[in-house]
Amino acid sequence: MQEATHYPNISIVIPTRNEAKNLYHTLPKIPSIVTEVILVDGHSADDTIEVAKSLYPSIRILEQTGTGKGDAMRLGFANCTGDIIIMLDADGSAHPAEIYRFVEALMAGYDFAKGSRFVKGGGSDDLTWLRRLGNYGLCTFVNILFGQKYSDLCYGYNAFWRRSLDYAHLDCTGFEIETQICLRMYKSKMKIVEVPSMEHARIHGQSNLRTFRDGWRVLKTIMRERSLSGVTPKPQNVSFTLEYESRTSSPSLSTEVTL
Repeated sequence: MQEATHYPNISIVIPTRNEAKNLYHTLPKIPSIVTEVILVDGHSADDTIEVAKSLYPSIRILEQTGTGKGDAMRLGFANCTGDIIIMLDADGSAHPAEIYRFVEALMAGYDFAKGSRFVKGGGSDDLTWLRRLGNYGLCTFVNILFGQKYSDLCYGYNAFWRRSLDYAHLDCTGFEIETQICLRMYKSKMKIVEVPSMEHARIHGQSNLRTFRDGWRVLKTIMRERSLSGVTPKPQNVSFTLEYESRTSSPSLSTEVTL
């Protein structure tokens, strides 16, 4: 494995709320290429912050004053110093080893690497039939409205160049931020690729996601994005991809689908 200095600086943003037990399965697995880990805690009543500090002494802790996943992610994004930002859940459902796939996609010239459970190499141990149906319906709706080919709209494992936030202008506060970032990256003319990802079942506790409530918020976000610009288009001559060497000695980890 090559040293972290062969990569751009990489920041991870992890939103948490009562995830102390799950952090034991997440933080120790973060690969050495990551240069900054930011945990945004949303009023946890357990030992989330203390456990995070003990497992990852260099972690940066931000305490959320607002509420909602989107609010937490935007706070984390605003404090990142890395060239690349990774969105990672704390519940053990996403394996940090997949970070290589996302980073290498960005280093290959893409602006936004979208995790997908539905492209070749991806999958899920956690999707109920209702959530699967909802995701399919929302993806179909978005693809028709925006002329896109997204296969997975409601999945939070994503990566992008930090500078892309200057164009996307995210403003959602809840789970719907996972949809808004997909739409705004497209609307701001980013180069997008889907990267296969395997979703595992949450290890401890219960998700804060509520299928019908959050599905309705996602639908409203889609309709709002259809009628509002909300972005600054990226000039065609601007490329975020830096001149870093890609990992060449590792085996191929993914099949990417360009959108």
